[in-house]
Amino acid sequence: MALALRCLRPVPALLLRPCPAVARGLPRAPGGCPAPLPGGCSCCAQHLLLSRQLATKKAKGKGQSQAKVNINAALVEDIINLEETSEDMQAVVEALKEDFSRNLSVRTSPGALDHITVVTKDGKFPLNQLGQISQKSPQLLTVNMTSFPESTAAAAKAIRESGMNLNPEVDGTVIRVPVPKVTREHRESLAKLAKQSTNKSKEALRKVRSKSITQVKKSKNKVSEDTIWLLEKQIQQMADEAAAEMDKLLAAKTKELLG
Repeated sequence: MALALRCLRPVPALLLRPCPAVARGLPRAPGGCPAPLPGGCSCCAQHLLLSRQLATKKAKGKGQSQAKVNINAALVEDIINLEETSEDMQAVVEALKEDFSRNLSVRTSPGALDHITVVTKDGKFPLNQLGQISQKSPQLLTVNMTSFPESTAAAAKAIRESGMNLNPEVDGTVIRVPVPKVTREHRESLAKLAKQSTNKSKEALRKVRSKSITQVKKSKNKVSEDTIWLLEKQIQQMADEAAAEMDKLLAAKTKELLG
């Protein structure tokens, strides 16, 4: 029995010893990371591998969702800037919010016309830079084009083709924009536009994701497969969260539009 116990004493030390093969290929650890190894540190290696093991076990569990990956951005900053990727994805979400707020409202307001793009011989300009937009009554908006009379026809065309169900009437340098009654057909048309805008935003989101994953794959000869795998999973996870936020925005806007 005594001999057996003596043989077991070294085991804990062996278990705690970091494996060079595991650490090799991992990104360098932050300056304050303890017990640094040539390619990282034992705690970083254990963290990354544990994250993958947890995710894999979760994925194998029937009917269970995959565990979230949460990589320390500082640990992989030499490969990709995860914070920048997150900001790019959130910018797409914010652009969709702004589009919903500005262009997809049941009731047309002067602000809804502000950023309609007018194509002129000198370039493209927001409508509010070419004309003075005002609301004469709940049923009538006007655009005074006195400052740029040569762009009156182009402005009227831009309003007509804005997808807002508006039919402008030109009176000299003044464009009169009757506000249509809120019909069921108009509400359904706006809801359809909301869906189209969401799909376009999701396509922009996919481009951000693909660009980030391509950047990660460029480092496959410098870091371990585990690191690449986890980074791709994290980026996909961020994209999924942004897409889910878009779906919530669409559901809320559709409910608002259809009443």
